[in-house]
Amino acid sequence: MAGHIQDRWYKTETTDGKTTKVKTDRHGTGMRYRARYIGPDGTEKSKSFPDRQKRLAEKWLTDIASDMSRGQYIDPRAARITFKGYAEKWLKAHSADLSSQIVTEQRLRLHAFPIVGTRPLDSFRPEHVRELVGALEINPSVSGAYARNIYGDVRAVLSAAVDDGLLPRNPCSAKSVRPPAVERRRVVPWSPAQVHAVRAALPERYQTMVDAGAGCGLRQGEIVGLAEDALDFENGILHVVRQVKLIRGKAVFAPPKCARERDVPLPPSVAEALRVHMDACKPADITLPWRKPDGPKVSARLLFTNTARGVVWRSNFNIQEWKPALSTAGLIPEAGEDGKHESAREHGMHALRHFYASVLLDAGESIKAVSQYLGHTDPALTLRVYAHLMPSSQERTRNAVDRVFLPADRKPDGPETAQ
Repeated sequence: MAGHIQDRWYKTETTDGKTTKVKTDRHGTGMRYRARYIGPDGTEKSKSFPDRQKRLAEKWLTDIASDMSRGQYIDPRAARITFKGYAEKWLKAHSADLSSQIVTEQRLRLHAFPIVGTRPLDSFRPEHVRELVGALEINPSVSGAYARNIYGDVRAVLSAAVDDGLLPRNPCSAKSVRPPAVERRRVVPWSPAQVHAVRAALPERYQTMVDAGAGCGLRQGEIVGLAEDALDFENGILHVVRQVKLIRGKAVFAPPKCARERDVPLPPSVAEALRVHMDACKPADITLPWRKPDGPKVSARLLFTNTARGVVWRSNFNIQEWKPALSTAGLIPEAGEDGKHESAREHGMHALRHFYASVLLDAGESIKAVSQYLGHTDPALTLRVYAHLMPSSQERTRNAVDRVFLPADRKPDGPETAQ
């Protein structure tokens, strides 16, 4: 057994070679036993136990010694830090880009800290994570996908606590813990007529943004950050190398999502639309910080700018230009008496990427290629989102079975599957 146990109620005295136990000034008050040991960092650790619990104190020391020998020792004092206290330290050392840090901090502050923020790390059990998941699922203001992001943040914090030796294991890994349920809605892509209607309803200087989104699959930030140097008209390639992001109310240039630069085929129709746009609205030199508001300044000749030839601010554009165009195209209702349109998440500019993916898949393009052009980190993600848009194989299956079971003179006419 590591360490030793001090009895605070009695002390030993030696008189004339005879050792006796005598009561101390603390006899009968407070915790009687104090179990002490030297931790791996060389400092003394201790825990007090009441009267008649000496065996419990001995077991505690035995467990400590066992944890040390197995490399599973947790410093009790360090583990008393609260989830909020540790999460805030973790966020400061987070290696993700600044905008991701801000979003993560906001999710934890608004939704996780009120529920588990004051809980000491060493007291976390699977039941506490289940309670958090339950609270998120019944919160009407939190969607399933958003709740899963919050859960992912909490799991990441607890995983870091395990790595730092403050938790023996992550309670999120328990079999009884499941992430928040997500209702997966099938993507319903716009029709070509709807794409053209939205394009026509936008002011002329913004119309070609639709071509870039629907014809090359760019995200909104990538469209806003599209510059002259990204266009390779000769080889029919569009280089996706930057986006415009808003961080704490300031616009910055940044790499594309997940820092995945990519080359996308530039169809002749989109190339021509871009040429026409560049003749009508000359590219403008824009200088912004790189990645964060205090980052180094970089410049690019952006294709799309606002009426003042400045950066297109996403929030302003969505409210003042995009939603009115959706309304004119009949995709959302007209603005209310207050002049505001209803929320229309499924008809944001991301709908142009869905349209792009649907066109490629309908033409028989592979999931791997579609994933690469969209800038997804994994083709499996593309498959989960767009599998239902792939051409159906049902007719090929029926014909293949018929060729086996029907007599030769009864085989159906029509095209056969490729050999």
